[in-house]
Amino acid sequence: MLDDIKPSKVALQEALTLSEEILCNIELSELPLANIALKTSRLARLLNDFAYQKIMEYEASGYPSTPTGVPPEIYKLAVLAGREYQTKDVKSEEIRNYIYTTSIEDLEQEVKSLEVALTAARDPDISVSSANPNQMIWNPIGNKFERNTIRTSAAIAQRQLSSRRSFIYSYVLRRHYELKFSGIAYDIFSRIRIKVDSAIGQHVPDAIQKLSAIYENLKSENPEDWSNAVHSCRRLLQDLANAIYPPREDIVKEINGSKKTIKLGSDNYINRLIAFIEEYSTSDRFNEIVGSHLRFIGERLDSVFKAAHKGSHAKIVTRDEADRYVVYTYLITGDILSLL
Repeated sequence: MLDDIKPSKVALQEALTLSEEILCNIELSELPLANIALKTSRLARLLNDFAYQKIMEYEASGYPSTPTGVPPEIYKLAVLAGREYQTKDVKSEEIRNYIYTTSIEDLEQEVKSLEVALTAARDPDISVSSANPNQMIWNPIGNKFERNTIRTSAAIAQRQLSSRRSFIYSYVLRRHYELKFSGIAYDIFSRIRIKVDSAIGQHVPDAIQKLSAIYENLKSENPEDWSNAVHSCRRLLQDLANAIYPPREDIVKEINGSKKTIKLGSDNYINRLIAFIEEYSTSDRFNEIVGSHLRFIGERLDSVFKAAHKGSHAKIVTRDEADRYVVYTYLITGDILSLL
């Protein structure tokens, strides 16, 4: 449930370090679970995971309720946290859903108190006889009943506390691996980006400005800017095609036993890039893979470009889609530049 506002690189690195620390806190029982819940709330805040940030706050302090019950929005968060349970009415046999709102801190205190009470209940239940003050009476039945009652309460509290520990641990572990993977992916893409930026600047000097515009547009919260980033990708590939394989006369090729005209005019930038690959690459497999990717991204970019001219400019793509187009463009550009 990450928010649409993406965390900064610094925040992600801090979150990764914090997630490792929290996992150690849980695995080694270094802190009370209530304190760990608050640290996990900070982790969620760093990730802009606002729903879980609020959940972890409620886990530590308790879920708010009113005389008429738990507010619907609070109930939903409790369900997400795995606090819902069912009971069956003895008379109507109707099954009803409830949540327990007790804070982790209260659960921890309850478990400790019940342990002390259970220890005390192990002593014989001795009282003074009302008939003879000098006579002591042992009541094993009452003592056993008391111990069973305490054990039952302790088991419920311990089970709920264990559930809270498992819930927090699962959340932190999942975020930890997501952060580690995103860091690896970021490093990989950073290497590709640096290589492409350097190489394309030598062959298409104006491309640096377009790349800068792409970055800025992706940071925006305006969907129209995301579309502009996609349009810049199209212009970038057009400029690359013009630089390494300028427009020329169409050619006729034999494909699958039949002759086909391959257009290489100014508007056919994808065909020109594919022709460049076929001329300079010695690997048929490379030609097939990169050529296939080029056709795919070219069709998508062209469709986005045409949609913009039909008046749907601001509704063309989501930011996630724009991100994918930019990544595809970088990968393809890197493959093409590797042939130079």
